[in-house]
Amino acid sequence: MTDSILVERRDDIALVTINRPEKRNALRQGDWETLADTLDALGDDDSVRCIVLRGAGEAAFCAGADISGFEAERSTREKVRAYEVATGRAFAAAHTCRHPVIAMIHGYCLGGGFELALGCDLRISAMSGRFGIPAKNVGLFLAYSLLELLIDAGGKAIAKEILLEGRILPALEAQSKNLITRVVDDDGLEDEVMTAARRIADGAPLAARWHREAIRRISQPSPYSEAELEAQFDYADSEDYRAGYQAFVDGAKPKFTGR
Repeated sequence: MTDSILVERRDDIALVTINRPEKRNALRQGDWETLADTLDALGDDDSVRCIVLRGAGEAAFCAGADISGFEAERSTREKVRAYEVATGRAFAAAHTCRHPVIAMIHGYCLGGGFELALGCDLRISAMSGRFGIPAKNVGLFLAYSLLELLIDAGGKAIAKEILLEGRILPALEAQSKNLITRVVDDDGLEDEVMTAARRIADGAPLAARWHREAIRRISQPSPYSEAELEAQFDYADSEDYRAGYQAFVDGAKPKFTGR
């Protein structure tokens, strides 16, 4: 954790804050690396049940890359390759984290910031949310892994609209195109997100993990192996399943351990 990436714990919920409000939370290469390291470390922490990713200040969730760093970080093919490795790690850390990740979005959510949000499981936005990937304005090509996230959310037609027009979408339009999960008033954003995080954290962590992995797997074209089909029944051997089943029978609240 550095000054640009902050972590706060609220019981079993971790809040990760992108903390560069003077830059609309736009990030340099080192910041992306720190964000990836932070999410990876939280993913390895079994005391965490849900992660909330948010931006500091009032202007933005994350406005993408800090353009003041382009010359130093992205002016040659070799530099671009290293930069893309750093950002790719951050996007993958959100997308493949062992724990569910919610993007709490207000203000600008652009470029790499939008791509980061697309890697999260839920994207809950305030009405002030503004979304877009203006790659055409810089001559950038979006990596295949990021195109997959964009197409998975909105489909090919919406991906073309986003990338070819480079238009900035208000929150309600982004929601209508399935790019974000839901929209709430700005003053109710934190309550809505923390309520969703609490619902997730109270659930069985193994079930959340299995469902997220299965949803990612379904998008792949290859047929399911016999091992994958058999693994559908692994939950029956878990302590969480026995605890949940017994609590259901007893009319009590289950206590899940993640085992």
